[in-house]
Amino acid sequence: MRAPVCVVGLGNVLMGDEGVGVHVVRRLAEEAADWPQAEFLDLGTGGLTLLHAVAGRRKAIVVDCARMGATAGALRRFRAEEVRSTKMLLGASLHEGDVLQVLTLARRLGEAPADVVLFGIEPAEVAFSGKLSEPLAARFEEYVRRVRQELVEPLGDNHA
Repeated sequence: MRAPVCVVGLGNVLMGDEGVGVHVVRRLAEEAADWPQAEFLDLGTGGLTLLHAVAGRRKAIVVDCARMGATAGALRRFRAEEVRSTKMLLGASLHEGDVLQVLTLARRLGEAPADVVLFGIEPAEVAFSGKLSEPLAARFEEYVRRVRQELVEPLGDNHA
């Protein structure tokens, strides 16, 4: 049986801040024994794999790098219905994907969790690098703490 909650990290760890979601989920996975109701998933740049990851869950928490026009390192919490994507897809690969489009597809298929929370982190640098930029590295523990807080929230609680 699947855990009722999934915490998904998205991004490419070889591209600096683009991999922040994966770094956060990897850190939280070290504490997995403290969160038996949750499964921690590093989906990298998996595109449509997100659809399968959220299917049958009661809650999904997604952490990703997001250009929001904010200060580098800023963290914002959203519900999927509160934001829209401006990402341009080339349609050249099944690994390509837009988080919001995949979540919309999951809803249409009846596979979306009732509770979906997105954490967007504004990048400073998206370039070939195996590490986070200074602004994100300085706030990394804050990102982990905020996702931990989301794990404490009762399942199905839809407040923003």
